[in-house]
Amino acid sequence: MCVFQFSKSSYSAPGGGECVEVAINVPTVVAVRDSKNTSGPVLQFGDREWLVFRSAVIDGKI
Repeated sequence: MCVFQFSKSSYSAPGGGECVEVAINVPTVVAVRDSKNTSGPVLQFGDREWLVFRSAVIDGKI
């Protein structure tokens, strides 16, 4: 079992809002969770899949 060390984005607004936390401390895995529900589900991406997903979000495709 992986132990992820999550970090909140520096763009997160104080006091909540729609934020995610990302963990990159496990080799070849990027984990993402909802910062308002830290005991909830965790999405796990491979390195390449994370780059594709991130690019799609930045480009407004998702």
